[in-house]
Amino acid sequence: MSDVMTDFDPFADLSDDELDAMLESGEMPDFSGTAGPAPLCADVPEGFRSGFVALVGRPNAGKSTLLNACYGEKVAITSPVAQTTRRRLRAVVNREDCQLVIVDTPGIHKPKDGLGSELNKSALGELADVDVIAFVIDASAPIGRGDAWVAERVAVAKAPKVLVLTKADLASPEQMLKQIEAARELVNFDDEIVVSSTEGFNVEAFVDVVARFLPQGPRWFPEGMGTDEADEVLVAEFVREKVLLRTREEIPHAVGVICDEFERPKRDLLRLHATVYVEREGQKGILVGKGGEMIKRIGIEARRDLERMFGCRVYLGLDVKVKPHWREDAREIRRFGYAADDE
Repeated sequence: MSDVMTDFDPFADLSDDELDAMLESGEMPDFSGTAGPAPLCADVPEGFRSGFVALVGRPNAGKSTLLNACYGEKVAITSPVAQTTRRRLRAVVNREDCQLVIVDTPGIHKPKDGLGSELNKSALGELADVDVIAFVIDASAPIGRGDAWVAERVAVAKAPKVLVLTKADLASPEQMLKQIEAARELVNFDDEIVVSSTEGFNVEAFVDVVARFLPQGPRWFPEGMGTDEADEVLVAEFVREKVLLRTREEIPHAVGVICDEFERPKRDLLRLHATVYVEREGQKGILVGKGGEMIKRIGIEARRDLERMFGCRVYLGLDVKVKPHWREDAREIRRFGYAADDE
């Protein structure tokens, strides 16, 4: 068999008049016995369901932790810092009877700069493009005006809506009941579920609940594919996560990271370099630390996660540079990959 794949055109031998007549009649020829690309659903059992599920909610509601728990491995970064998620991340969850593409979105919030506006656009844009919306609410934090603002956008979306009450391990049964009642006042949900992603409570049940609302369809991604994110982006995100966990006050929000070198000189070695950008010299000094100790510690912690993810030894070099007011610069926001229209 030839190693060269040629494009298959079933209409190649038809004249323009024949094509016009076919379109007018509504009749289409049967190409089932013709050599050509197999349909996406050819390898799935009858009744197989598949589709896209968006996790939406306020910052720190537990969306990324839930995605990681469903996937069974850490692919989305997490931290106590608001707006940790800056990119839409899609992780594929495969089951025998379904395939979920779970979309982690930035926390929806009142923006204070150009970056915040882009993050909101990115999150809200998913509401129109998914099969199921999972509205994620923190069980341990009272529902407030921010949740109500998000709920207004969720309520008018056409997709089925599931209330997901997270962090059940941090709330009493009474708190959770109050949260559910308050959420019902905001949105007419198609289903509800309480989960604890860190404890593994009801994570599989969450997959079952949302899968019931998915349409029958193909596997949109191969079974071996876990996420559609580029390796360079994952490197930048894991470095940024360690910055968030190691620093406080204004520094986490002022940080952007770009992976500018990704090489594999050997099968068991990755050579990586990332540049961490901040907005002021004082922030750079804190991030570098005395004698370079802070940035060294960040590199060590990021390297451990990257070695686990890529399954090989990793050499990671880091630099810190100043880029004043980059969060207000549309061009810089796009360069970091945080612009909504780039996704």
